[in-house]
Amino acid sequence: MTETNILRMKKWRMTGVLVVLIVLTYGSAAFTKFNLIDGISSIPSTIAWMIQNLVPSAEAMENLPKVLERLWETIILSVIASTTAAVFALFFAMFGAQTTQFNRSFGFVARLIASIFRNVPVVAWALILVVSFGHNVVTGYLALFFSTFGFLVRMFIETIDEASSEGVEALTATGSTYFQMVFKGVLPDTMPQMLSWVFYMIETNIRSATLIGLLTGTGIGYLFDLYYKRLDYGMLGLITIMIVAVVFIIEFTSNKVRRAIS
Repeated sequence: MTETNILRMKKWRMTGVLVVLIVLTYGSAAFTKFNLIDGISSIPSTIAWMIQNLVPSAEAMENLPKVLERLWETIILSVIASTTAAVFALFFAMFGAQTTQFNRSFGFVARLIASIFRNVPVVAWALILVVSFGHNVVTGYLALFFSTFGFLVRMFIETIDEASSEGVEALTATGSTYFQMVFKGVLPDTMPQMLSWVFYMIETNIRSATLIGLLTGTGIGYLFDLYYKRLDYGMLGLITIMIVAVVFIIEFTSNKVRRAIS
């Protein structure tokens, strides 16, 4: 096949994808009766309403210590859930990765368990666990733990399998044990990338913990739900600003750490 024919096929494929996207967009808009022009024209009035109602008032600022306390609870919950899940995920990834698995059956079971935990949304975990544990911090922790565990197992397995196998082969050839191969040949090459994934999940879980708090009555999500039901827009604005500020700070810090260890 000539280069001209290859380019022509790529062009037709891209055209086909574009046509499908246009049809799906138009069909979705028609089915939901969404008017794009009306949506765009409502943006200025929406922004004006937000500025008028969501700017924290002096009365709302008096509750800042309460907001910070609940926000700190959310941060701690996210960090603990992410780090403990990472420890368990590392062991399952060792069993599931092609480079480090010592038994195919164990590897299949590890990947299957991780897939099940990963494919259940964190909100679904929260709703399921609320029935068993009630509205408390334990429910929020377990919901974040299970979803984080499933995600990190997959990322750790891919990281281990993508790492260079030369060191593993060299250690195996010299008669090294399984644990010597893991701690001297695998972890030194993969640990920086694994830590990057852990920091990423901490960022993600801080955002998810806010939603989890709405369902479990804990953390900053509890305050958000409380003042939302009271239609206290000043407090809602303050809570939203603090959440965004914390996420930016955590993201900036984690990016600095990831660059330092990579």
